[in-house]
Amino acid sequence: MATATLVLSDDSTLSKLDRSFLKIERIFALMSGFAVFSLMLLAVVSVGGRNALNQPLPGYVDWIEQAMPLIAFMGVAYVMREGGHIRMDIVVGQLKGRTLYAVEFFTTLAVLLLMVLLVWGTWSHFERSFDFAAPMWSRDSSMDIALPIWPAKLLAPIAFASLCLRLCLQLWAYARAVMTGNAIAVPLIPDAAQQAQMEADQLKDQN
Repeated sequence: MATATLVLSDDSTLSKLDRSFLKIERIFALMSGFAVFSLMLLAVVSVGGRNALNQPLPGYVDWIEQAMPLIAFMGVAYVMREGGHIRMDIVVGQLKGRTLYAVEFFTTLAVLLLMVLLVWGTWSHFERSFDFAAPMWSRDSSMDIALPIWPAKLLAPIAFASLCLRLCLQLWAYARAVMTGNAIAVPLIPDAAQQAQMEADQLKDQN
């Protein structure tokens, strides 16, 4: 299926920054996908070891705990750029033009303020776990095989900080769209003709 949104580009500085940051977001999203694949392999090893050797993988739950931030957070900025997050657009979906861009600007600003608080909170949570003087630089560890937990806790502020950067770019884009009437570097909902063309292009690429 083609994506439900459309992100337009041009030769402006904003668009260039958008495309440059997209490369980083794709790397983060790839890390998230690799974590899911790795957990699948760990599950196969653990179940296979239990059935064949009566010995499941030691620390399986601990490794799941370490991978969860990768799965849950690392792709969040990429999904925001592509407009893939679940949202209620019963009202916003009826708006057009500068009115839509103005509403999107203020809702994006509200999300940015929330994410800044989350970056601050998750970084404080990481600092409570990290200690250069402690074994493996960690004040806490997992229950079974004593993996240090600070690497997993560090991923949350990193992912949320990348989302904050994406939101800042989108605020710039929406402010520009309010002034010019044209939106770039933000996800737009295509009309039926654009959606059909996107699906046709995707099918053409697969052949």
